[in-house]
Formats: sequence, C-alpha cells, structure tokens
Amino acid sequence: MFTHRIATPADLETLRAVMALAIAELQKGFLSPGQIAASNAVMGLDTQLIADGTYFIVEAEGADGGVRIAGCGGWSHRATLYGGDHSTDLRDPAPLDPATDAARIRAMYTHPDFARRGVGRLVMALCEDAARAAGFRRAEMMATLSGEPLYRACGYEPVERIEAPGPDGVAVPLIRMGKPLVPA
Repeated sequence: MFTHRIATPADLETLRAVMALAIAELQKGFLSPGQIAASNAVMGLDTQLIADGTYFIVEAEGADGGVRIAGCGGWSHRATLYGGDHSTDLRDPAPLDPATDAARIRAMYTHPDFARRGVGRLVMALCEDAARAAGFRRAEMMATLSGEPLYRACGYEPVERIEAPGPDGVAVPLIRMGKPLVPA
C-alpha cells in the first residue's frame, strides 16, 4: 500500500503542509493548545536532511489515482538533534563519528489521515537501516509526547526529558530517546 522515496527540494511545500497538520492534529490530547502552537517554533523541516539525501517520504495512492504523502522522516549524520530551519540556535552541522556518536532520527511526521497504519514504523525502519549501513551503532531522537508510544514500541528508551522554550514563554515537553542499532 505504501511506497517510499528520498525527498527532493520540489517536495518542500507539501512536506511543510503535512508537518503543520501533524503538529496541529496528532498532539491533541498530549499537549495544551498553547503548547501545540509553540511546537511550530520548536519543530519543523530541516532542509539539510534533504540536501544530505537522508529524508524519506512515504506515499500512498489515493482513490482518485493520485499520490499523497502519508508521512516523512529522516536520519542525520550531523550533530543537530531536533528543530527546523527556523531553529537556528539548535542547529549544529558538525559531522558525527559513527564509531562513537549516535545517528539522529529527525523530523518524523505522519499525515493524520494515515496515523496508526504503519507509516511511522516504515519511516523508522528506513532511517535505522540507512544509519546502520553508514556504520552507526546507535540512534537517538528528540521525541514528542505523542510520538513516544511509537518510539518505545520500536525499542527506544528515554534518556532525558526536557522542556524546549517556545514563544511567549510556553515550553514544549520533549523526550530524548535512544536505541542500539543491532546488525540487521
């Protein structure tokens, strides 16, 4: 039912729309309306992932024959753990050492129409396989509260809980999670 490919710059507008929808809809019940609004300043698309060729798109064919983005996410060999292009204070393009550092799982979003249908697990598998192939033995991410159940089910364990500062003093709770990448 789902296909996948590497994202290109031509996908940027559609990816941003999927991310905004996922933030607005899938965090309900986990965050307050103010925290959901603040999430837009904390999360988002990091175009470095697209430039590096490490950002995946999962697509589904619609009833009309058209293709829709069901979800997206990537991994990185750079030090940035989370945040989008607008989060300049969080960005660190320094390369990671696969022998000692954890690959970063980044910017995972599922279109609300495809939630709980295996999209997140598919993106996670694609990212982990690619990071493993690049020599990484561990992966880390900064998870949202709504994403934590999926990541736990995929074998990730909490490392630390933080509150990322958002606009107007509204903090967004996040969880740093990690997992060993055992050989496939």
